[in-house]
Amino acid sequence: MTTTDNMPLAHGGTLDPEGNALNPVEPQEKTWGWFAIFNIWANDVQSLFGYSLVASLFISYGVGGWTAFAALIFSGLFVMWMVNLSGAPGEKYGIPYPVLARASLGTQGAKLPAVLRATVAVFWYGVQVYFASTALALLIRSLTGISGGAEILGLTSIDWLSFVIVWGFHIVIFWRGMAWVETFLNIAGPFVYVVMIGLVIVLWQRSDGQLLTATATIFANPEGTFWSEFRGFIAIVGTMVAYFAAVMINFSDFSRYSRSRESMVMGNLAGLPFNMILFSALALLTTGGAAVVFGEEIINPTEIVERTDSVLLGVIAAITFFAATVGINLVANFIPAVNGIANLSPEQISFRKAGLITSLFALVIGGFWNSFISQFGISGFVNTLGATLAPIFGIMIVDYYLHRNQQLELADLYDMKGGAYHYNNGWNSAAVKAFGLAAIFSVATVWVPWFAFLSGYNWVIGAVLGGVVYHLMAKGRSAG
Repeated sequence: MTTTDNMPLAHGGTLDPEGNALNPVEPQEKTWGWFAIFNIWANDVQSLFGYSLVASLFISYGVGGWTAFAALIFSGLFVMWMVNLSGAPGEKYGIPYPVLARASLGTQGAKLPAVLRATVAVFWYGVQVYFASTALALLIRSLTGISGGAEILGLTSIDWLSFVIVWGFHIVIFWRGMAWVETFLNIAGPFVYVVMIGLVIVLWQRSDGQLLTATATIFANPEGTFWSEFRGFIAIVGTMVAYFAAVMINFSDFSRYSRSRESMVMGNLAGLPFNMILFSALALLTTGGAAVVFGEEIINPTEIVERTDSVLLGVIAAITFFAATVGINLVANFIPAVNGIANLSPEQISFRKAGLITSLFALVIGGFWNSFISQFGISGFVNTLGATLAPIFGIMIVDYYLHRNQQLELADLYDMKGGAYHYNNGWNSAAVKAFGLAAIFSVATVWVPWFAFLSGYNWVIGAVLGGVVYHLMAKGRSAG
């Protein structure tokens, strides 16, 4: 075999933080059971944005609560199906997303989608580090009573102290390797649920038992028609699929640690439909309780906590928001960023080095977020990168299931000079062309006003389009 990624096929897997982040996970390192997979989704859902999104869906789309609830469950089942497809090769071969992409796009061509995914992840990683620091700042202020002070780049001294601590906390976790990431996720997921249930109990007591009655009014929609409810159902499904889109494409980054395919499937079943039911129910009950206690529908949990005027609840909430934000940051941003960066130079960039590079970007992005970046209108740029990833999902799925019959040559995936996946100087022209054509449509839905009505469905359409175009272009000749 010719030059590879310095890949020791018999030892030295990815749980070694000094090792190559892209090395296949060895059997003894596949330690994640269904509960660990469940907590990937628990942490992905349990962000402040996720809560606000779920709590506001019935308001935003003018549908009854039952319609919104049914759409959330359907979304969970759909995403579960998709991640079982994208996660299967990761579980089977122990490979991450950038390596899996080499099978369809080529050993060099795979760097393009890996860089796009890493860019989006690095940006949001920095932003989430900042938002997690606001939870710590809330905790410090709740305990000390200190407020105000001179600002530097829009942050007070407490804000900066909190930001640096949270930034360092992330480094401590990843420095010890994926075992520590798994441990944090397994703690954070259940803890957030315990606190959410506690908040519902507090609101139940303060509403004098009227919480369920208030929630029932949210679920009722006397002005709704079949078609208005149906349109709202489709819109909510599109919104939630878009919310999970990033993790769907790189789920092999996590499934590679699963003990077995059964563990992955069971974890996804518990983590998606069940998680959506539990989290959505708690979010709607909390919104209903807040409507009774405070006289208005509040979809931001931080505002609900502030209205309770409880120092104890404020402290608990701050810790919860911190755990939830760090959890989703590790799942949706850190891991894909590290793997994408490592894929640029696998021989030289280890897991720790990639993590430090990601952290340095986070220090800049998070530090300047409040004063500059959030005002700069960079979301269009990031959304454009995210939209271009949709066709990659379709291409990888079609290539793995239709063209390769779920069989890959592991050694060739790491052979950067030749082998089955080197194609034409490392690029599979059929996949690259299909990616380019489908990506044009995906990007158009972000920038062309006429396509605005497809904004909630652009990911699914882009993925299908990418897969179909690739299949037609590669049909009749060997994909390898």
